[in-house]
Amino acid sequence: MLRVTSIFSLICLSFSVFAQEAERTLTFSEAVKIALENNINLKQTQNNLEADQSSKVSSIANMAPNVSISGNLGRRDGNSFNQNEGRVINGQLDFVSGTLNANMTLYNGLNQFNSVKQTDAQVDARMHQIKRSKQDVIRNVASQYLLCLLDVEFVKISEQNLEVQRRQYDQITSQVEEGALAKVDQVNQDYLVKNAELAKLRAEITLRNDKTALATILQIDPSSNFSIQDPDFEVNGLELASYELDELYSLAAENRSDLLQTEKLEMVSKYQFKSNQGNYQPTLSAFFQYGSAYNQIVGVRRDSLYRSFDQQFRSDNIQKTYGLSLSIPILNGFNSRNQTVRSRIAYENAKLDTESTRLVVKSNVINAHNSYRDASLNYEASKAQLEAAQLSFELESERFGLGASDLVTYTQASRNFINAQATFAQAKFTLLFQDILLQYAIGTLKFEDIQ
Repeated sequence: MLRVTSIFSLICLSFSVFAQEAERTLTFSEAVKIALENNINLKQTQNNLEADQSSKVSSIANMAPNVSISGNLGRRDGNSFNQNEGRVINGQLDFVSGTLNANMTLYNGLNQFNSVKQTDAQVDARMHQIKRSKQDVIRNVASQYLLCLLDVEFVKISEQNLEVQRRQYDQITSQVEEGALAKVDQVNQDYLVKNAELAKLRAEITLRNDKTALATILQIDPSSNFSIQDPDFEVNGLELASYELDELYSLAAENRSDLLQTEKLEMVSKYQFKSNQGNYQPTLSAFFQYGSAYNQIVGVRRDSLYRSFDQQFRSDNIQKTYGLSLSIPILNGFNSRNQTVRSRIAYENAKLDTESTRLVVKSNVINAHNSYRDASLNYEASKAQLEAAQLSFELESERFGLGASDLVTYTQASRNFINAQATFAQAKFTLLFQDILLQYAIGTLKFEDIQ
């Protein structure tokens, strides 16, 4: 029986060691990097950029001539006109023909030129969308990661509180046994211990749930075992917070990718409108055709009218056709007018979207600037509060150890210190997140800044 118990203990110990080895520490920069690599929306936007770049190349290539080669090879039975003999014959006729066609639009109301401008603006808009999507990912990861860090701090604080409550329970139990305190004091302290255990359990549950949400944002297995690490980087928003709002507006106008994307989409609508206006104007094209053919009556090879394939195809039957083609639109069921009106309305709406985005950007800058300053003041105040609570707890601990203070005063000092720790932790992570939000509002948030 002892041997079986030992084997079971070794198995449990092996599983424990394996679980500890399997756990990985996930830093903030690693979390952001994983999210940038796995984010589905970002991948789809990058795929759309590839399609837009293909459309841009196609629109540029459309300004060059369209060239094609066609050919025919076959046999005709029955009546047919034989070019070699200049007469209609009845029988079988073999024929081969080949043609090179080239066509180039010289003028069509600058339609192709505006199409190139439109696709170029579309590529720029997509690139700005990718940049803003990356900033969205960083912001979302930062929000959830810092929330998990705050949960970790609350777990530590709840563990410290539980330890203090249990130590006080032991002391009160000893005093009750000695008759120095009433039984009700022990019961009350037992309630505080149970309450601290419940608070610790709730903090652990909250941490577990928030880590699962973080794993979902990172697009990794929610059941994966990982711990998080306090990000060790300086607050960069302090310099930005010292700027005037007008300066921040200027920075946002230069860097906010969503605003730049909206401006580019306005240009897309503008060039689409101009392109449709070109449908009212004539189209002038140049064309060129080069071709040759060979035909021969089956069974006739050596009469006086026979000509070889080389003689026919490379010399006698060569044809060249070239010239200009002019097309003037007169009436097409008002389709051109309908397209032009729709594109004009889309252009007007795009301009409204740009103005609306500018107002949103200003609002974001104001809120982020004010929130960061408030978070900075709160951080400094909570830091001073923590220093005072820590000093008070240390002094009260010395007095309690010397018997110069009662248990109630010592307990209150301990609670104040624990509450100050929680407040400072929340203020610290709030300030870090507000720093990221300020850079996000300005549009300067980059992955390199948080490594």
